[in-house]
Amino acid sequence: MEQKRILLGHGSGGKLSHDLIDSLFASYFDNEILRQQSDSAVFALDTKHMAFTTDSFVVDPIFFPGGNIGNLAVAGTVNDLAVSGSIPKYLSCGFIIEEGFSMDELEVIVQTMAEEAEKAGIFIVTGDTKVVDKGKCDKLFINTSGVGEIPSGRIDIGSGSQIEVGDKLLINGGIGEHGMAIMSARNDLNISSPVESDCACLNGLIGDVLSVSNRIHFMRDATRGGLGTVVAELVKGRDFGIQIDENKLVQDEGVRGMCELLGFDPLYVANEGKVLMVVGKEDAPKVLQKMQQHPHGEKAAIIGEITETKAGMAWLNTVIGGNRIIEMLSGQQLPRIC
Repeated sequence: MEQKRILLGHGSGGKLSHDLIDSLFASYFDNEILRQQSDSAVFALDTKHMAFTTDSFVVDPIFFPGGNIGNLAVAGTVNDLAVSGSIPKYLSCGFIIEEGFSMDELEVIVQTMAEEAEKAGIFIVTGDTKVVDKGKCDKLFINTSGVGEIPSGRIDIGSGSQIEVGDKLLINGGIGEHGMAIMSARNDLNISSPVESDCACLNGLIGDVLSVSNRIHFMRDATRGGLGTVVAELVKGRDFGIQIDENKLVQDEGVRGMCELLGFDPLYVANEGKVLMVVGKEDAPKVLQKMQQHPHGEKAAIIGEITETKAGMAWLNTVIGGNRIIEMLSGQQLPRIC
C-alpha cells in the first residue's frame, strides 16, 4: 500500500487540518485541557485561571504589504490568547534560521516583534534560536507561545458554551485582507488597488469590548480557513444554527477584485486582525459602538445571528436572495499563509 504523506491541505485550517488534529495529535496528546480544543488552553494555577497557546509561522514571503513574519508571529499568538478571554502577559519565541539568511533582515524582523509586543503591552520573556544548513529551511521560521490570565467570568468564552438563540455575530472589519496581501506579494501582482494585511494585535479592542459587556459568549480570530471555517466549526454538533447575511459583510474593494479575478472565496481567505464575536442580543449595539471607536474596529458590523432552526448548520443569505451552506474549508486555498 502507498504510504500516507502530509499534504499542503493539512496546514489549511480546514477539514484536512481538523482530521489530522483529531486522528493524530488529539489522540496521542489527549488530556482534559487539550480536549477543549480552544485557541488557548485554559487551566487553573494557584487559584487563577490561565490561558496557554502556541503557534508556528512559516509565511511566504516573510515580508508582505502591512507587515512581516515578526509582527505576524506576535499578533497571531496574542490574538489566540485574547479571544479566549484572557489578558495576554508573556510570550516565548523560537527561531529556526537558514544558514546565509541576511542579518539585516533578521534585525528588522526582531525589531518589528519588539514594537508589536510593546504596542500590545506584553513581554517576550524567553526564546530559542536554531540555525540549519542552507536549503534545509526556507529563510526563517518562528514559533511563539503565550500565557495569559483569565479574569473570573470569562472562562467559557473560548468554548462558546454560553451561546444562546438570538445572539448576534459581530466582526471588527473587512475579511480576506491578509490572504490577498500574501497572494499579491508572493506573485508580484501589480494591482491598481493594493491590498495590505490586517495583521494586528486585538487585545486592546477585545479589552475595550469586555469592559462594556459581560455577554460576550464566544470569540475566535478568523485566521487560516477564514470566517467560513470559524462559523462551520462553531456550529458543528450544536443545538443551534448560524445565519450570516452576505450584504452585511465588509470587503475592501481590492480584496473583492482579487478574489473575483483569481477565483477565491473571501469567506475562506485568511485574516490576521479580525475577531468574530457572538454577543447577547441586548448588548450587541453597545458592543458594536465600542468596537467602532477603536482603530482596529472602525468598520465593525453585525453580520448574523444564532438561530433555533437548522441546528448544527451555518448558512449564508446571499445578496441575490438565496441560501448557501457554509462548510469547513476543504483542501488548500493558499499554503503558507501564516
